[in-house]
Amino acid sequence: MKKLESTLPNMVLSLLLICSIMAAALALVYGATKEPIAQAYIKGENDAVKEVVPAFDNDPNADQWEADGLVFYPAKKNGELVGTAVKTFTESGFSGRFDVMVGFLPDGTIYNSKVLSHKETPGLGSKMSDPKFHDQFNNLKIEGNLSVKKDGGTIDAITAATISSRAYCDAINRAHAALTNNNNTYDSTSGATKGGQE
Repeated sequence: MKKLESTLPNMVLSLLLICSIMAAALALVYGATKEPIAQAYIKGENDAVKEVVPAFDNDPNADQWEADGLVFYPAKKNGELVGTAVKTFTESGFSGRFDVMVGFLPDGTIYNSKVLSHKETPGLGSKMSDPKFHDQFNNLKIEGNLSVKKDGGTIDAITAATISSRAYCDAINRAHAALTNNNNTYDSTSGATKGGQE
């Protein structure tokens, strides 16, 4: 077989051919993995909803609603609201934004919370996923804002990760404020807006 002469047009043609093949391969891989990744993400959120509210028999995804940039998942048993899971976030983490799922009982008490995604420092801020940290929020009824003890609050901050601890409080406070504000316009029992508001 004759060797291809090393000229600029031949090199450009070879490079173009290689890039085209790689682009087609990437497109095929993306197409094959897009749906499973989306399904895994939805399953992760559904599992988080189950962890942060009492047992329910409805489909919170079917009843979900959005307000203030957050997603609310009403959980019902026998048609009665038993809790609301709120997918919330904060931009105040040490490494930027992270997402939290927090569940509230109908009276506003925190039932449980779970970190959905974060980029906090391993072994420090990442400890917010440990039950030792997030379980201290359980059974709290928020009056005002939650804050760490260093700021005059009641929450024990993670050692050497006060910024992450404050950010976690910020995410929970954001969820509580949005749920409280929107319960005036949204009927979580029927799933309809009150007073004709959208």
